[in-house]
Order: sequence, then C-alpha cells, then structure tokens
Amino acid sequence: MYKYDPKSMCADEFINDEEIRETLRYADENKDNHDLIDSILAKAAPVRNENGVFCRGLSHREASVLLACEDPDKIRKMEELAKEIKNAFYGNRIVIFAPLYLSNYCVNGCVYCPYHMKNKHIPRKKLTQEEIRREVTALQDMGHKRLAIEAGEDPKNNPIEYILESIKTIYSIKHKNGAIRRVNVNIAATTAENYRKLKEAGIGTYILFQETYHKESYLALHPTGPKHDYNYHTEAMDRAMEGGIDDVGLGVLFGLERYRYEFAGLLMHAEHLEAVHGVGPHTISVPRLKRADDIDPDEFSEGISDDVFAKICALIRIAVPYTGMIISTRESQKVRERVLPLGVSQISGGSRTSVGGYAEEVRPTDTEQFDVSDQRSLDEVVKWLMELGYIPSFCTACYREGRTGDRFMSLCKSGQIQNCCHPNALMTLKEYLTDYASDETKECGEKLIESELENIPKEKVRDICRERLDKISEGARDFRF
Repeated sequence: MYKYDPKSMCADEFINDEEIRETLRYADENKDNHDLIDSILAKAAPVRNENGVFCRGLSHREASVLLACEDPDKIRKMEELAKEIKNAFYGNRIVIFAPLYLSNYCVNGCVYCPYHMKNKHIPRKKLTQEEIRREVTALQDMGHKRLAIEAGEDPKNNPIEYILESIKTIYSIKHKNGAIRRVNVNIAATTAENYRKLKEAGIGTYILFQETYHKESYLALHPTGPKHDYNYHTEAMDRAMEGGIDDVGLGVLFGLERYRYEFAGLLMHAEHLEAVHGVGPHTISVPRLKRADDIDPDEFSEGISDDVFAKICALIRIAVPYTGMIISTRESQKVRERVLPLGVSQISGGSRTSVGGYAEEVRPTDTEQFDVSDQRSLDEVVKWLMELGYIPSFCTACYREGRTGDRFMSLCKSGQIQNCCHPNALMTLKEYLTDYASDETKECGEKLIESELENIPKEKVRDICRERLDKISEGARDFRF
C-alpha cells in the first residue's frame, strides 16, 4: 500500500489516492463548519508589512473544504479574497500569448482528443520549417511576442530534434518590428536529457496537462500509446526540473473526472514540487473539455458549470497565490470576463488550434484540436481588456533576465513585481499600440498608459518608464526592467 508523501518521487505517493479520498471525506464533513471555513479564509488573507505582501496559501485539504462549501455568503467571501490576492501580486496586468500547433500526428489513443491515432476523419499535418516561418510572421504581424508550441506525441514524425529545430526557427524570425521573445512548450512527457535540450534551446515554461489525477480513469482514458504510463507522465515535471527547466506549468482537463478529486490532486502536485524543488508551478491552466472532431463532450459525465468553474479559479488563486493562472480561448468571452478578476493572469488571443492557419485569411477548422469559443482578433481582445481596466501585457522580461523559478517567486513575494512587471507591461503595450493596433485601440491604450504610469510605486522607475515610452514612439524597441 502506497503512503502519502509529498517529498516522494513516486507519483502514487505524492498524488496518493487514499489521501485524496480522505481529503474529500474531511471536506464533506466540514463543508458547513463556518468557524473552520472562516479560519481557513483568514489564514489565506494577504499580510502586509515593510517587506511587501505575504500570503501563506492553503493546503489541498484546506482548499478542498472551501470547494465543498455551498454557502453563498462564504463563496462570495472566497471570490473577494481571490480578487484581493490577484491584485496584490499581479495587479491589473494580463499577459497575452497564442498557441502554435506544429503537428497533429500522434500515436496515443486518448479518447477525449481528436488527434488520437484511430481517428481517420482528421487530416494529419506537420508544419515544415518554411511553413513555421510563415505562421510566425503572421503571428508577429498580429502583435504577438509569446507563443506556446503544441505537438502530438509521435517519435517518428515529431521527434525532439524537430521540436528543437522549430524553436530555433521561431526565435530566428524578425519581421518588421516583430519578434517572438518567449517560446513555451507543451509536448508529451519525455526524458531528463530531452528536457535539458529544451532548456538549452531557450524555452520559457514547459507545460504538461495531467488530464486527470485519478489513476484508474487515467488508464481508461489513455488505453494505448506511451501516454498510457500514468507514473511516467505524472513524474514528468520532476524530470523537467532535473533537466534544468525551473518554470513548469500544470493543468487538468476538467470534465474527465470528478472536479473535487482533480482539484485536490492538482494542489497536491503543486505541493510536491514545492517540497522537492523549493518552487511550485510557474503556471496552472484550467481547460474544460470542449467539442472537437470525433469528440462529443456530452459523452463525458463530469462536466462542470460556469459557477463551479469560477469557484475553482478563485480557490486556485487563494491556495497557490504566487502562481500564474492561464485561461484559453476554449472559454467564451463571457466566461473569461467572469474569471479574470478571480485570479487569471494569462490569456490567449486571436488563437487558432489547427495545425497552421495563422497565415490563412479564413480560419481553418479541419485540423482543430478543439472548438475555439472566443474567436475575436487579437486587437479586439486587447481593446476589450483595456475597456475592462486591465493592462494587456506582452512582457517576457523575467524569462530573458533570468528571473525564473524561485527567483521569480522571490520577486513576486517581495512585492517588487509592481516596480518591474507593471512598467514592462506598459512598455510592451506601447509597442503593440505603435506597431499593430487599430486607431480605436490605440486611442484607448494611450489613455490607459498615461493613467497607469501613476501606479508605478518608485518615482525613479516611473520617470525611466516615461522616457522609454517616448523612445518607443520614436522607433526604439525592447526595453525592460
């Protein structure tokens, strides 16, 4: 019998089924224990002192009690606390990125993904390096600076050498004033040696969704292919960190299993990374199962409502306060607008989930991994964010200045992120407005920048930022603190 041990390197011990089940029993027993719930919320509240703002976060068991609670007043307090924590560490900045699908060749049999090997409806495609150049040029012409590359698992068609060559190609392209400054990678679990190669190639964050932490369900959902190996997949982040990648991104696919089980497992994984490596996940993604070719989400019985989804987002922010949270164009404008203040710090914009397609005028759908609910252009998303009072940020400074892993977390915990990320967000927004924005978006953005300059705490940083904004208007690019 496996025993729960967050410091273990064995997936069955740091994501321990017995511990999760006991956690859910404890949560059910205490979901109406208002004294306990109030004490958990009090523990999670930000503490301000001369060194900045500090949050203790919550354990998977404490957070699970909050998730089980159905009292409307307590849920309202949870959302208010999530907003307070989000503002304390990330302010009103929202980082923008786009996915780039390189290949949909895949040898796995994942029953929830249209790329599964037995699907004969979907055409298989793999971008050549020349096609990647066209795609990246189109993304740069939209204004993107940060990409997340995606590829199916296929050792023959998508070997690590292909991924590495593609990364090199992406970084090499400089079109007009455009440049991709950060490439995050979402590919299948691999070896520590291959993670070392990805690190040497200059990637930002390595992202891998667990899909489900329920081992029995995981094995059934991944009946064939290398992804069937639950332990190898679940232990991938440890190998990534062993290979030198200190920014890793977790995520589950909500809708495959009971959401409370997944929530506990997700937080246990974050606790494991903190316990073993001294730093938790750089990001947590919250995708929900969506319709796609050969995939009907109604066939899965664990779908969650928008209310539950919003609650999960709020509680992730409360439980792991320093970790970035990503929401993609899987979600509609309405849903994204609801969860942005609850903790989300990164969103995709102008996304296409097909292999290729950015260079095409009409959005292709025949190779899409999932239906895109939010089909607005990047310019429309940027303007929408600003109208809501957010600063759309194209910043990649921390990664390029070596502020990753525990160094980024130290910056975040010290409160100095306001003197670093805030001006960087304004400068990269200024670049976007100058080079790519429509007239309406530009007008809206210039007003936002002028008002947000006053929210930079240090006067010296504020003055330098103002000088650099003027230089960007004159043609200079790529300033960063």
